[in-house]
Amino acid sequence: MEQGLKIATIGGGSSYTPELVEGLINRHDELPVRELWLVDIEAGREKLEIVGALAQRMVARAGNPFKVVLTLDREEALKGADFVTTQFRVGLLDARAKDERIPLEHHVIGQETNGPGGLFKGLRTIPVILDIVNDMKRLCPNAWLINFTNPSGMVTEAVLRYGDFKRVVGLCNGPIGIERGIVKTLGVDPSRVYVEFQGLNHMVFARRVFLDGDDVTADVIEKMIASNGEEISLKNIADYAWDPEFFRALGMIPISYLRYYFKTSAMLADGERSLHEEGTRAQVVKRVEKELFDLYRDPNLDIKPPQLAERGGAYYSEAACNLINSIYNDKRDIQTVNTRNNHAIADIDPDSAVEVNCVITKQGPIPLTTGELPVCIKGLVQQIKSFECTAAKAAVTGDYQTALLAMTINPLVPSDIEAREILDELFEAHKEYLPQFYRDGEPVWRRPEEGRC
Repeated sequence: MEQGLKIATIGGGSSYTPELVEGLINRHDELPVRELWLVDIEAGREKLEIVGALAQRMVARAGNPFKVVLTLDREEALKGADFVTTQFRVGLLDARAKDERIPLEHHVIGQETNGPGGLFKGLRTIPVILDIVNDMKRLCPNAWLINFTNPSGMVTEAVLRYGDFKRVVGLCNGPIGIERGIVKTLGVDPSRVYVEFQGLNHMVFARRVFLDGDDVTADVIEKMIASNGEEISLKNIADYAWDPEFFRALGMIPISYLRYYFKTSAMLADGERSLHEEGTRAQVVKRVEKELFDLYRDPNLDIKPPQLAERGGAYYSEAACNLINSIYNDKRDIQTVNTRNNHAIADIDPDSAVEVNCVITKQGPIPLTTGELPVCIKGLVQQIKSFECTAAKAAVTGDYQTALLAMTINPLVPSDIEAREILDELFEAHKEYLPQFYRDGEPVWRRPEEGRC
């Protein structure tokens, strides 16, 4: 058996890849990576070659602690891998732009992982991730799948329910960002702070904050009210301050994505304004990525450029590399990940994916019990979990009515009528990437008769 770890990164041509490479380099004294295989598809060949060359220069600058291999052959990359990370986007940013634009044209929030856009990103992504899982079961059955592909919670849900594969962990940089913001707010050493997270991916709450063992949640909330919560705001989400009385009443610190649910009208107005001024978030990201890849092409560049922070991937390498490091070294530290609930949240199906604090071991994450959801968020969290489960089922079965049901029960969609209109338009826009619903450009399902009950 060869010494050292083989890591395969699917979606290796992503602009995020230098984050991962930097994280692996920084941890090489305790995480002995032998090979990092960067995998992409033909449509991503150019980006793979550009970012892959940068990755190789970064590794050379660090003294060549491991080998970077570029390939379009997923099977070769997966053979004998110890960890598989996924960071791909089916349909690339053009598909994301449609996910954002089409709902907005119906006066519904268009966003990558929430509402109609999140549904269709899941419908495109889940069959691909399940194909990867099937390949892993043949080629590297003992490897861990570390999924960063959005919608991460829904994707993890699908693997747990339909993949017959337990070695999967969903990951997001959101909780790390919140924790860092809390530490900054308190102005103390991070080792003194413990944050208890409870919820789902992109619907997670810092439920309690402890400083030296004392509950200081209320104090943190007051400090964040005074600063308009700038410490925990995400770059890719409009930064509308929380109403102070609502924030106090909530008694928890919500991830920025909760603005889509608690500030729906303002976020919709912002999305519609952006659509007509600078374009959707996907169009903005395309411009940022063009600048990044122009930098990446520079043969003299051999470090992660600071401009990557504008892409919105802060703490990506920290989240991914810390998780891999802790599994490999059986560190038994606490990290916030997406994993099987196992009764950690009492009022969510124990077999569902949740985002909670876990002890990270060689056997994988062990979720820490958080009890019941507070009544003020219980309904919303359960509704989104129902949406994720229904969407995952639609992605696997290719059933139109299940997809319509998922669209309609999402709280960002105002009615069944709008749901069906947006659903049909997004189906038409994405049919190239929805083979479970289409054959040769024609739907495999019979479109329901027009009319209403």
